[in-house]
Amino acid sequence: MMINCLLLVIGIVLVLWGADRFTDGACAIARRWNVSEMVIGLTIVAFGTSLPEFMVSFFSVLKNSADMSVGNIVGSNIFNTLVIVGASAMMMKIPVERTLLVYDIPISMLAALCLYFVAYYDGDIRRAEGVGLILFFCAFLYYTFWRARKNAPDAEHETAKGDQMSVLKILVLLVVGCGCLVYGGQLMVDNAAELATEWGVSERIIGLTILAAGTSLPELATSMMAARKGSDGLALGNAIGSNVFNIAFVIGICSIVRPMAVSDISVADWFTLLACNVLLWLLAFARHSLTSWKGAVLLAAYIAYLVYILI
Repeated sequence: MMINCLLLVIGIVLVLWGADRFTDGACAIARRWNVSEMVIGLTIVAFGTSLPEFMVSFFSVLKNSADMSVGNIVGSNIFNTLVIVGASAMMMKIPVERTLLVYDIPISMLAALCLYFVAYYDGDIRRAEGVGLILFFCAFLYYTFWRARKNAPDAEHETAKGDQMSVLKILVLLVVGCGCLVYGGQLMVDNAAELATEWGVSERIIGLTILAAGTSLPELATSMMAARKGSDGLALGNAIGSNVFNIAFVIGICSIVRPMAVSDISVADWFTLLACNVLLWLLAFARHSLTSWKGAVLLAAYIAYLVYILI
Protein backbone atom coordinates (compact mmCIF):
# COMPACT_ATOMS: atom_id res chain seq x y z
CA MET A 1 0.00 0.00 0.00
CA MET A 2 2.83 2.42 0.84
CA ILE A 3 4.38 1.80 -2.57
CA ASN A 4 1.04 2.54 -4.25
CA CYS A 5 0.73 5.81 -2.31
CA LEU A 6 4.28 6.80 -3.24
CA LEU A 7 3.75 6.01 -6.92
CA LEU A 8 0.44 7.92 -6.85
CA VAL A 9 2.24 11.00 -5.47
CA ILE A 10 5.00 10.61 -8.10
CA GLY A 11 2.31 10.41 -10.78
CA ILE A 12 0.64 13.59 -9.49
CA VAL A 13 3.99 15.44 -9.45
CA LEU A 14 4.80 14.33 -13.00
CA VAL A 15 1.35 15.34 -14.24
CA LEU A 16 1.57 18.76 -12.58
CA TRP A 17 5.11 19.43 -13.80
CA GLY A 18 4.26 18.22 -17.30
CA ALA A 19 1.11 20.35 -17.45
CA ASP A 20 3.12 23.39 -16.36
CA ARG A 21 5.73 22.85 -19.09
CA PHE A 22 3.07 22.24 -21.73
CA THR A 23 1.13 25.34 -20.69
CA ASP A 24 4.28 27.49 -20.87
CA GLY A 25 4.88 26.35 -24.43
CA ALA A 26 1.25 26.73 -25.44
CA CYS A 27 1.03 30.25 -23.97
CA ALA A 28 4.19 31.27 -25.81
CA ILE A 29 2.57 30.22 -29.09
CA ALA A 30 -0.71 31.94 -28.21
CA ARG A 31 0.98 35.20 -27.35
CA ARG A 32 2.88 35.15 -30.60
CA TRP A 33 -0.60 35.26 -32.18
CA ASN A 34 -1.47 38.22 -29.90
CA VAL A 35 -4.81 37.09 -28.49
CA SER A 36 -6.42 38.30 -25.24
CA GLU A 37 -5.95 36.85 -21.76
CA MET A 38 -9.58 35.71 -21.64
CA VAL A 39 -9.24 33.83 -24.93
CA ILE A 40 -5.92 32.32 -23.82
CA GLY A 41 -7.58 31.24 -20.57
CA LEU A 42 -10.62 29.76 -22.30
CA THR A 43 -8.60 27.84 -24.89
CA ILE A 44 -4.81 27.33 -24.72
CA VAL A 45 -4.34 27.44 -20.94
CA ALA A 46 -7.61 25.56 -20.35
CA PHE A 47 -6.42 22.83 -22.73
CA GLY A 48 -3.00 22.61 -21.09
CA THR A 49 -4.37 22.44 -17.55
CA SER A 50 -7.04 19.91 -18.65
CA LEU A 51 -4.45 17.47 -20.00
CA PRO A 52 -4.11 15.72 -16.59
CA GLU A 53 -7.85 15.01 -16.60
CA PHE A 54 -7.58 13.75 -20.16
CA MET A 55 -4.70 11.37 -19.45
CA VAL A 56 -6.28 10.00 -16.25
CA SER A 57 -9.69 9.53 -17.88
CA PHE A 58 -8.17 8.06 -21.04
CA PHE A 59 -6.16 5.42 -19.17
CA SER A 60 -9.16 4.69 -16.92
CA VAL A 61 -11.29 3.94 -20.00
CA LEU A 62 -8.60 1.69 -21.45
CA LYS A 63 -8.64 -0.27 -18.17
CA ASN A 64 -12.47 -0.54 -18.22
CA SER A 65 -12.84 1.87 -15.26
CA ALA A 66 -15.51 4.13 -16.78
CA ASP A 67 -16.86 5.21 -13.36
CA MET A 68 -13.39 6.40 -12.36
CA SER A 69 -13.05 8.23 -15.67
CA VAL A 70 -16.41 10.03 -15.48
CA GLY A 71 -16.03 10.54 -11.72
CA ASN A 72 -12.71 12.25 -12.37
CA ILE A 73 -14.33 14.68 -14.83
CA VAL A 74 -17.40 15.37 -12.68
CA GLY A 75 -15.24 15.88 -9.59
CA SER A 76 -12.74 18.05 -11.46
CA ASN A 77 -15.47 20.33 -12.82
CA ILE A 78 -17.02 20.73 -9.38
CA PHE A 79 -13.54 21.47 -7.98
CA ASN A 80 -12.84 23.98 -10.77
CA THR A 81 -16.09 25.87 -10.25
CA LEU A 82 -16.24 25.94 -6.47
CA VAL A 83 -12.62 25.75 -5.26
CA ILE A 84 -10.58 27.36 -8.03
CA VAL A 85 -12.95 30.26 -8.73
CA GLY A 86 -13.68 30.59 -5.01
CA ALA A 87 -10.01 30.70 -4.01
CA SER A 88 -9.21 33.17 -6.80
CA ALA A 89 -12.05 35.46 -5.70
CA MET A 90 -10.78 35.28 -2.12
CA MET A 91 -7.43 36.61 -3.32
CA MET A 92 -8.78 39.54 -5.33
CA LYS A 93 -12.03 41.00 -6.63
CA ILE A 94 -12.67 39.56 -10.09
CA PRO A 95 -14.70 41.72 -12.48
CA VAL A 96 -16.94 39.57 -14.68
CA GLU A 97 -17.27 40.50 -18.34
CA ARG A 98 -20.72 40.51 -19.92
CA THR A 99 -19.66 37.84 -22.43
CA LEU A 100 -18.86 35.45 -19.59
CA LEU A 101 -22.38 35.84 -18.19
CA VAL A 102 -24.12 35.67 -21.57
CA TYR A 103 -22.02 33.03 -23.33
CA ASP A 104 -19.17 31.29 -21.50
CA ILE A 105 -20.78 30.30 -18.18
CA PRO A 106 -24.03 29.22 -19.96
CA ILE A 107 -21.91 27.14 -22.37
CA SER A 108 -20.31 25.45 -19.35
CA MET A 109 -23.83 24.78 -17.99
CA LEU A 110 -24.90 23.35 -21.34
CA ALA A 111 -21.87 21.04 -21.43
CA ALA A 112 -22.74 19.75 -17.94
CA LEU A 113 -26.35 19.16 -19.01
CA CYS A 114 -25.20 17.25 -22.11
CA LEU A 115 -23.03 14.96 -20.01
CA TYR A 116 -25.85 14.44 -17.51
CA PHE A 117 -28.37 13.40 -20.15
CA VAL A 118 -26.07 11.08 -22.10
CA ALA A 119 -24.58 9.41 -19.01
CA TYR A 120 -27.34 9.38 -16.40
CA TYR A 121 -30.41 8.59 -18.47
CA ASP A 122 -28.76 6.15 -20.87
CA GLY A 123 -26.38 4.63 -18.34
CA ASP A 124 -23.59 4.71 -20.89
CA ILE A 125 -21.86 7.07 -23.31
CA ARG A 126 -21.80 5.66 -26.84
CA ARG A 127 -19.46 6.53 -29.70
CA ALA A 128 -22.16 8.55 -31.47
CA GLU A 129 -22.67 10.62 -28.32
CA GLY A 130 -18.91 11.07 -28.07
CA VAL A 131 -18.88 12.43 -31.63
CA GLY A 132 -21.67 14.84 -30.60
CA LEU A 133 -19.56 16.08 -27.69
CA ILE A 134 -16.57 16.62 -29.99
CA LEU A 135 -18.74 18.64 -32.39
CA PHE A 136 -19.91 20.71 -29.42
CA PHE A 137 -16.26 21.25 -28.50
CA CYS A 138 -15.37 22.34 -32.04
CA ALA A 139 -18.27 24.81 -32.05
CA PHE A 140 -17.04 26.23 -28.73
CA LEU A 141 -13.51 26.69 -30.11
CA TYR A 142 -14.79 28.27 -33.33
CA TYR A 143 -16.96 30.73 -31.42
CA THR A 144 -14.17 31.66 -28.99
CA PHE A 145 -11.63 32.38 -31.73
CA TRP A 146 -14.26 34.20 -33.81
CA ARG A 147 -14.88 36.43 -30.82
CA ALA A 148 -11.12 36.96 -30.45
CA ARG A 149 -10.83 38.12 -34.08
CA LYS A 150 -13.86 40.37 -33.68
CA ASN A 151 -12.44 42.05 -30.59
CA ALA A 152 -8.77 42.55 -31.41
CA PRO A 153 -6.69 42.80 -28.21
CA ASP A 154 -4.37 45.63 -27.32
CA ALA A 155 -0.64 45.34 -27.54
CA GLU A 156 -0.41 45.08 -23.76
CA HIS A 157 -1.35 41.41 -24.02
CA GLU A 158 1.94 40.60 -25.71
CA THR A 159 4.76 39.53 -23.43
CA ALA A 160 8.49 39.60 -23.84
CA LYS A 161 8.72 35.98 -22.73
CA GLY A 162 6.45 34.79 -25.52
CA ASP A 163 8.26 36.90 -28.12
CA GLN A 164 11.75 35.85 -27.02
CA MET A 165 11.11 32.12 -26.61
CA SER A 166 12.55 30.21 -29.54
CA VAL A 167 10.52 27.75 -31.58
CA LEU A 168 12.89 24.95 -30.50
CA LYS A 169 12.33 25.72 -26.81
CA ILE A 170 8.57 25.80 -27.35
CA LEU A 171 8.68 22.37 -29.05
CA VAL A 172 10.84 20.94 -26.24
CA LEU A 173 8.38 22.22 -23.62
CA LEU A 174 5.43 20.71 -25.49
CA VAL A 175 7.08 17.31 -26.05
CA VAL A 176 8.54 16.96 -22.54
CA GLY A 177 5.29 18.18 -20.99
CA CYS A 178 3.20 15.66 -22.92
CA GLY A 179 5.61 12.84 -22.04
CA CYS A 180 5.33 13.58 -18.31
CA LEU A 181 1.55 13.84 -18.62
CA VAL A 182 1.29 10.44 -20.30
CA TYR A 183 3.54 8.58 -17.86
CA GLY A 184 2.26 10.42 -14.78
CA GLY A 185 -1.37 9.86 -15.78
CA GLN A 186 -0.78 6.14 -16.15
CA LEU A 187 0.88 5.98 -12.72
CA MET A 188 -2.04 7.82 -11.14
CA VAL A 189 -4.71 5.56 -12.62
CA ASP A 190 -2.90 2.28 -11.92
CA ASN A 191 -2.18 3.07 -8.28
CA ALA A 192 -5.47 4.84 -7.57
CA ALA A 193 -7.33 1.74 -8.76
CA GLU A 194 -5.21 -0.52 -6.53
CA LEU A 195 -5.73 1.76 -3.52
CA ALA A 196 -9.48 1.77 -4.15
CA THR A 197 -9.47 -2.03 -4.06
CA GLU A 198 -7.33 -2.21 -0.91
CA TRP A 199 -9.34 0.42 0.94
CA GLY A 200 -12.65 -1.08 -0.13
CA VAL A 201 -14.00 2.16 -1.63
CA SER A 202 -15.61 2.62 -5.03
CA GLU A 203 -13.92 3.94 -8.14
CA ARG A 204 -16.47 6.78 -8.03
CA ILE A 205 -15.13 8.06 -4.69
CA ILE A 206 -11.51 7.83 -5.86
CA GLY A 207 -12.37 9.65 -9.08
CA LEU A 208 -14.44 12.35 -7.36
CA THR A 209 -11.87 13.10 -4.66
CA ILE A 210 -8.22 12.05 -5.03
CA LEU A 211 -8.02 12.06 -8.83
CA ALA A 212 -10.29 15.10 -9.23
CA ALA A 213 -8.27 17.22 -6.81
CA GLY A 214 -4.94 15.91 -8.11
CA THR A 215 -5.70 16.55 -11.77
CA SER A 216 -7.22 19.98 -10.98
CA LEU A 217 -4.07 21.25 -9.28
CA PRO A 218 -2.75 22.80 -12.54
CA GLU A 219 -5.96 24.82 -12.91
CA LEU A 220 -5.77 25.85 -9.24
CA ALA A 221 -2.13 26.93 -9.48
CA THR A 222 -2.68 28.76 -12.79
CA SER A 223 -5.82 30.62 -11.71
CA MET A 224 -4.49 31.62 -8.28
CA MET A 225 -1.20 32.85 -9.76
CA ALA A 226 -3.15 34.78 -12.41
CA ALA A 227 -5.39 36.30 -9.72
CA ARG A 228 -2.36 37.25 -7.66
CA LYS A 229 -0.84 39.03 -10.67
CA GLY A 230 -4.12 40.80 -11.46
CA SER A 231 -4.88 38.76 -14.60
CA ASP A 232 -8.53 38.25 -13.67
CA GLY A 233 -9.55 37.30 -17.21
CA LEU A 234 -7.04 34.45 -17.26
CA ALA A 235 -8.00 33.27 -13.75
CA LEU A 236 -11.72 32.97 -14.48
CA GLY A 237 -11.40 31.97 -18.14
CA ASN A 238 -9.08 29.08 -17.24
CA ALA A 239 -11.57 27.51 -14.83
CA ILE A 240 -14.59 27.90 -17.12
CA GLY A 241 -12.71 26.83 -20.24
CA SER A 242 -11.35 23.75 -18.45
CA ASN A 243 -14.89 22.68 -17.55
CA VAL A 244 -15.92 22.75 -21.21
CA PHE A 245 -12.71 20.96 -22.28
CA ASN A 246 -13.15 18.26 -19.62
CA ILE A 247 -16.65 17.33 -20.74
CA ALA A 248 -16.72 18.03 -24.48
CA PHE A 249 -13.15 17.04 -25.39
CA VAL A 250 -12.05 14.54 -22.73
CA ILE A 251 -15.30 12.55 -22.43
CA GLY A 252 -15.87 12.90 -26.18
CA ILE A 253 -12.49 11.39 -27.10
CA CYS A 254 -12.64 8.70 -24.40
CA SER A 255 -16.11 7.51 -25.41
CA ILE A 256 -15.08 7.36 -29.08
CA VAL A 257 -12.09 5.20 -28.19
CA ARG A 258 -14.27 2.92 -26.02
CA PRO A 259 -17.96 3.34 -25.12
CA MET A 260 -18.30 4.05 -21.41
CA ALA A 261 -20.81 2.28 -19.14
CA VAL A 262 -21.55 4.64 -16.23
CA SER A 263 -23.32 3.16 -13.22
CA ASP A 264 -21.81 4.51 -9.99
CA ILE A 265 -22.17 8.31 -10.32
CA SER A 266 -24.96 9.28 -7.92
CA VAL A 267 -27.82 11.75 -8.30
CA ALA A 268 -26.11 13.97 -5.70
CA ASP A 269 -22.97 14.14 -7.88
CA TRP A 270 -24.94 15.14 -10.97
CA PHE A 271 -26.99 17.66 -8.99
CA THR A 272 -23.84 19.26 -7.58
CA LEU A 273 -22.26 19.45 -11.04
CA LEU A 274 -25.29 21.31 -12.41
CA ALA A 275 -25.98 23.40 -9.31
CA CYS A 276 -22.42 24.73 -8.95
CA ASN A 277 -22.64 26.27 -12.45
CA VAL A 278 -25.94 27.96 -11.56
CA LEU A 279 -24.48 29.19 -8.26
CA LEU A 280 -21.44 30.65 -10.02
CA TRP A 281 -23.65 32.43 -12.57
CA LEU A 282 -25.89 33.92 -9.88
CA LEU A 283 -22.95 35.17 -7.81
CA ALA A 284 -21.17 36.56 -10.88
CA PHE A 285 -24.34 38.24 -12.14
CA ALA A 286 -24.74 40.23 -8.90
CA ARG A 287 -22.85 43.48 -9.62
CA HIS A 288 -20.87 41.68 -12.35
CA SER A 289 -18.03 40.75 -10.01
CA LEU A 290 -16.77 38.00 -7.72
CA THR A 291 -15.68 39.29 -4.32
CA SER A 292 -14.13 37.59 -1.29
CA TRP A 293 -17.46 36.77 0.36
CA LYS A 294 -18.72 35.19 -2.86
CA GLY A 295 -15.52 33.15 -3.03
CA ALA A 296 -16.16 32.01 0.54
CA VAL A 297 -19.67 30.87 -0.45
CA LEU A 298 -18.23 28.77 -3.31
CA LEU A 299 -15.61 27.20 -1.03
CA ALA A 300 -18.21 26.45 1.65
CA ALA A 301 -20.39 24.73 -0.96
CA TYR A 302 -17.48 22.46 -1.95
CA ILE A 303 -16.71 21.57 1.67
CA ALA A 304 -20.37 20.65 2.20
CA TYR A 305 -20.32 18.43 -0.91
CA LEU A 306 -17.07 16.76 0.16
CA VAL A 307 -18.41 16.02 3.64
CA TYR A 308 -21.56 14.55 2.09
CA ILE A 309 -19.85 12.11 -0.28
CA LEU A 310 -17.28 10.99 2.30
CA ILE A 311 -19.63 10.62 5.28
